[in-house]
Amino acid sequence: MLFGKKSGIKNRNRERYDRVRRLMWIKCEACGKLVYYKDYKENKYICPSCGRAFIMSPKQRFDLLFDDNSWTRLTPPTVSDDPLNFEDRLSYKDRLADARSESGCYDAVTSADGTIGGVPSTVCVLNGYFMMGSMGRAAGDAIVAAIEHAIAEKRAFVMVTSSGGARMQENILSLMQMARTTVAVNKLHANKIPYIVLLTDPTFGGVTASFAMLGDIHIAEKGARIGFAGRRVIEQNIREKLPSNFQTADYLYEHGMVDMVVARADLHDVIANILAVLTKQSCEPKQINVATPTHDASKKIRGMGENEAYDKVLLARNENRPHFLDYINGIVDKWTYLAGDRLYAEDSAMGSGIGFWRGIPSVIIGQEQGRTIETRQKHRFGMPNPDGYRKAQRMMKLAEKFELPLISLFDTAGAFAGREGEERGQSQAVASSIAMGLSVATPYIAVNVGQGGSGGAIAIGTGDRVLMMENAIYSVIAPESCASILWRDNNFKATAAAAMKLTARDMANLNVVDEVIPEPAGGAHTDWQTTMELLANAVAKHITELQSVPASELPSRRADKYLAMTRDVEIYQPEHIGEEH
Repeated sequence: MLFGKKSGIKNRNRERYDRVRRLMWIKCEACGKLVYYKDYKENKYICPSCGRAFIMSPKQRFDLLFDDNSWTRLTPPTVSDDPLNFEDRLSYKDRLADARSESGCYDAVTSADGTIGGVPSTVCVLNGYFMMGSMGRAAGDAIVAAIEHAIAEKRAFVMVTSSGGARMQENILSLMQMARTTVAVNKLHANKIPYIVLLTDPTFGGVTASFAMLGDIHIAEKGARIGFAGRRVIEQNIREKLPSNFQTADYLYEHGMVDMVVARADLHDVIANILAVLTKQSCEPKQINVATPTHDASKKIRGMGENEAYDKVLLARNENRPHFLDYINGIVDKWTYLAGDRLYAEDSAMGSGIGFWRGIPSVIIGQEQGRTIETRQKHRFGMPNPDGYRKAQRMMKLAEKFELPLISLFDTAGAFAGREGEERGQSQAVASSIAMGLSVATPYIAVNVGQGGSGGAIAIGTGDRVLMMENAIYSVIAPESCASILWRDNNFKATAAAAMKLTARDMANLNVVDEVIPEPAGGAHTDWQTTMELLANAVAKHITELQSVPASELPSRRADKYLAMTRDVEIYQPEHIGEEH
């Protein structure tokens, strides 16, 4: 009744009333409820009823992302309006005129300079309100100009997307913007400028198939829909119903296409932390302050005491021993977890991200085993699929681009043996990880923090310096499996462990590792604080030493190290007395 013809408002006042109403109330497209504009604005343009994130104007995005709402708009290049003289129900010129009048913008792209977390940055926004953020010549030119400006000024570049894709009214000229913007992105990468893409709702078509999926870091705003073809088109083409979460931000995260899904209110701080690492801002070493989880020290571990080698096996597998994420939480400051292989999936068995290790900006990878039944299943007991190793390779490239040290904390029984892994190329993924690790031109520290199992371990273990915790093990196969195969009796597992020479001291004697990091009496599981202090300081020392070597020389030195390894080695196996085998 309030907004109908019977409301008592005269027709001559209708236009003025509607204008005032639009300034006071917004109707949510998702839930249909009216939202009071002040509440809507204070909630960062998110519906307080259903959580749907509305499209933001360029100004609103700049205020959200830049420090202290302080920024300077860049002047975009201008182009002729209608090169094809296109006309449908309206002429293209009339559509452009209407869009400019309604949005106050020249075209779909607006850029500005400012700082994010104190880091000089250029933010480029695709305006979803301007012809659905479609990309034509003017938009392509504005993106290219903004990128060239960021390169010239050595500013980090943040691309905010909201688009339906290429602009139909410019046909092939619009399509060519996919290639032109990609050229500009390649220049960003060549000049080692941080490139962060923020994917917002909606982002589709030629935008996702070009510059929007070529970032160093991909952030999907919570609630965003992202894809190439639209949902309706796909359903019509394949004649089947798609999952309800198809093409959502969370769906892309699960399938390895984005590094993280972030709520709008958290975007500034997340991007600030990322840029702090990628631009090597100063950071005081984090104070390590961790508590050792309670455990039953009196509980007798089955098999302990058979011999020293197998005791080490059991200590390396101790359920209370710190794992990858425990070390990250205890040692690393401003940690940002980065997900996905950009091909198929996010594999949580392989952890990866960036942060400050004892004040040193670093890229860190490693297998996470999990601790509870649920987390062990989630992390697959630290045994990655090919997706995990391809994610590790992506991190290696990221470290090389920004000349950040690469730290690997490997801890796995091996790469996951399963049908899906074989279908997606497990052998190729492991081999490529070894090759990438040997060739990456940046300091690379690999640490065996628990179980170094087979190719799954060496895939992320070919560092300039290889360190090993005192009670860790390194072997081509588990001693139980070795005993079953060679002795044909699992009861010979301790004998097999001794024969395999798999302890940290054995690795040092064989010149496979460069340093053995001591553990507290009783093992790492008894004192997390001391363990982390010893590990953190050992890694930092080796990084500092390697940073004095030109990065370009590191791959050849690394190659020489591994070529020399295992030469002139004589191993005397223990005799097996009184047993047939």
